[in-house]
Amino acid sequence: MWRFGKAKQAATDTSTEPFEGVSNENSLFKRVLFVLLFFIFAIYLIGVYWSFEPDLMAVEDDLAYRVDGQSKQLIVGYTTVLTTEKVANKLLDKNGGYLSNDVLPPSLFLDNIPSWEFGVLVQVRDMASSLRNDMSRSQSQSLENADLKEAEPLFNNDHSVWLFPAAEGRYAKAIEKLADFRKQLSATEQPKVQFYARADNLNAWLELVNKRLGGLSQRLSASVGQERLNTDLSGDAEATQSTKNNQQFAVKTPWLDIDDTFYEARGACWALIHFLKAVQVDFKPVLEKKNAQASLAQIIRELEATQESTWSPMVLNGSGFGIVANHSLVMANYISRANAGLIDLRELLAKG
Repeated sequence: MWRFGKAKQAATDTSTEPFEGVSNENSLFKRVLFVLLFFIFAIYLIGVYWSFEPDLMAVEDDLAYRVDGQSKQLIVGYTTVLTTEKVANKLLDKNGGYLSNDVLPPSLFLDNIPSWEFGVLVQVRDMASSLRNDMSRSQSQSLENADLKEAEPLFNNDHSVWLFPAAEGRYAKAIEKLADFRKQLSATEQPKVQFYARADNLNAWLELVNKRLGGLSQRLSASVGQERLNTDLSGDAEATQSTKNNQQFAVKTPWLDIDDTFYEARGACWALIHFLKAVQVDFKPVLEKKNAQASLAQIIRELEATQESTWSPMVLNGSGFGIVANHSLVMANYISRANAGLIDLRELLAKG
């Protein structure tokens, strides 16, 4: 009996061994699955946090004055240069830092914020170019500033480069050069370093802005597809071009690029709001003489409307008068109105 009972028990124990192995495997599988799901959820939360766009910054606090005896004189150009630094710095120190050249999750799966960064970067590049070629030079034959000469090409480095030297490293160096130029503006012992707040210098930069906004408006409007007439040579009967184009052609933004174009435009407008507010300070006498303060203020107001919160989880692309909204067309509307105001402002500045 004892042997029989022992044998029976041994048989019973042997029969449970496979089930214990399966149970251990199931437990290990559940742990791995839990860790994987937790990792994915954590990456998702980080991606959401990094996707928040920076708020608008105060420009009115960036004024600087030079004290001469009992009088206080505004340092012309200080606000514009400092604002350019702050806008460029925001690319590097916002949530998640600079994401356009990241090759690891979650940045690898984010495209809206990198598009936003590119829109800001294009405006910074245009301002750096204007500072170097127009606002810091008195005449066409005058020498260019050494710091701005270095800063502009640094900003024009490829925004997606991540190998050494990485893009953000070069942008940080460019910001340092802008800061050096700004400090020299404040120093009385540097009379050769100047910022010239003239109507023609402002007009030259606004011309760049005009073209940028016009291009963005066209790309946003093409989200629903359009048939357009060729107007490339309009206004000049003798004008020619390299190759012949069709008189009518269809344009449509690819479906996967719609949200990228939207956030690029949003980033460009974010940067422009700051630059135009800085221009209000440094070019105030010019704007007052042309009675153009209200025109510039209205342009800023139109651009500020582009920064309203987007409550939809994705950029919708409904037809113009359809049931579903089209965020691209709404953005294009605000940008087109701001661009029309810029055209009027440039005409005011061009008049004597």
